[in-house]
Amino acid sequence: MPHGTVTEPARILVVGGGYVGMYTALRLQRQLRTELRRGAAEIVVVTPDPYMTYQPFLPEAAAGSLSPRHVVVPLRRVLDRCRLLIGEVASLDHAKRTAILTTLATDEEGAGPVALTYDELVLAPGSVSRTLPVPGLADHGIGFKTVEEAIGLRNHVLEQLDIASSTRDPALRDAALTFVFVGGGYAGVEALAELEDMARYATRYYHNIKPEDLRWVLVEAAGRILPEVGDEMGRYAVRELRGRNVDVRLDTRLDSCEDRIAVLSDGTRLPTRTVVWTAGVKPAPVLAATDLPLDERGRIRCTARLTVDGTPHAWAAGDAAAVPDLTAKEPGTPCAPNAQHAVRQAKVLAENLAASLQGRPLKEYAHAYAGSVASLGLHKGVAHVYGRKLKGYPAWLMHRAYHLSRMPTANRKARVLAEWTLSGLFKREIVSLGSLEHPRAEFELAAAPPPPPPTGPGSSGNDEASS
Repeated sequence: MPHGTVTEPARILVVGGGYVGMYTALRLQRQLRTELRRGAAEIVVVTPDPYMTYQPFLPEAAAGSLSPRHVVVPLRRVLDRCRLLIGEVASLDHAKRTAILTTLATDEEGAGPVALTYDELVLAPGSVSRTLPVPGLADHGIGFKTVEEAIGLRNHVLEQLDIASSTRDPALRDAALTFVFVGGGYAGVEALAELEDMARYATRYYHNIKPEDLRWVLVEAAGRILPEVGDEMGRYAVRELRGRNVDVRLDTRLDSCEDRIAVLSDGTRLPTRTVVWTAGVKPAPVLAATDLPLDERGRIRCTARLTVDGTPHAWAAGDAAAVPDLTAKEPGTPCAPNAQHAVRQAKVLAENLAASLQGRPLKEYAHAYAGSVASLGLHKGVAHVYGRKLKGYPAWLMHRAYHLSRMPTANRKARVLAEWTLSGLFKREIVSLGSLEHPRAEFELAAAPPPPPPTGPGSSGNDEASS
């Protein structure tokens, strides 16, 4: 190196601030502590939100057992040695090591997207809801993948109780009290179970709504729900839900929800004001705007070392990556897209990336699936862990203990535990804060010009009437 030459730091670009993005950046800033301090390396994280959402706690946030801000982790506090950009990557040209991205500032400036060069790429944009071309779904469907959707759904359900309580139209009342959930995986089952618990509790404060007036419908295209916990526990979950008057429709699809009428493939027509769509996920759209190799499902092809197949200086993991499962019976089987793999993959990815920069050998990712736990509402659950099957209160307790242990940072663990303790000592909160979604509505009303004075017979402006 010539005397006086300044070496640019090795820039590591992390795309995404979810499980993989946050945990990878967190471990990288520890592994590369010396390089970061010397200015030999730089970690840049690009993410749409300044927080990581711990999705397993979304059902409890929707039910009011946890505060929304306690199910998210602030990235600026956790990734204090990283450069955080709140924005989105529109496209990637890895051959030129360039990402085209937009941020909040570029939107305000009106200057268009900016180019960011990098040396190492970690692609972890996660997944988005997988929707189908169901008529009316785009107009009336509600997702359940973000904290905003979870709290919006809570407010919506409580608002439906208010509508049903005050209307004199029997058809409107029935539609308001009918809740349709599409998808029998974790998100759909846990969201329905928690919200059914909450709504049933809330009816005691409505003089004209009884628990049996509520109609909850779970629609699943397959012949079972919660496949991750096994057939036996899946059947128990169906019996448990049906015992709570939940209408579980297996081998059934949603054909339409136009005009606020859910039409099922078995011919059932359900007038409803609530359709919650949790029927699977798909890789983030940004993957299609890259020059990286993708599999038939649109995920990045990866090796067991979490490098992008045949592509130097590119790494990926999580929902967006097809990582071979070395513990599977059939070779070539990819790892399941769940948090259990994502967190562990992020650890190996960060260690391998740091090792590659420091000239050390890489290791392969291998993790045998430990099992699954699922909540069916307060004090109810199912679990299939290391071959052991649990149900009821023990499974629910295991569900809480496991996810509390997985929650990042001691700060968040303490806050979640404190909220659980308080919710066990006091009554549930059943307040709807839907007005938070329209924060300027009150001010706009106050700032609007006064309405014109009434005119016509009987008004104070009529000369004859005032004489």
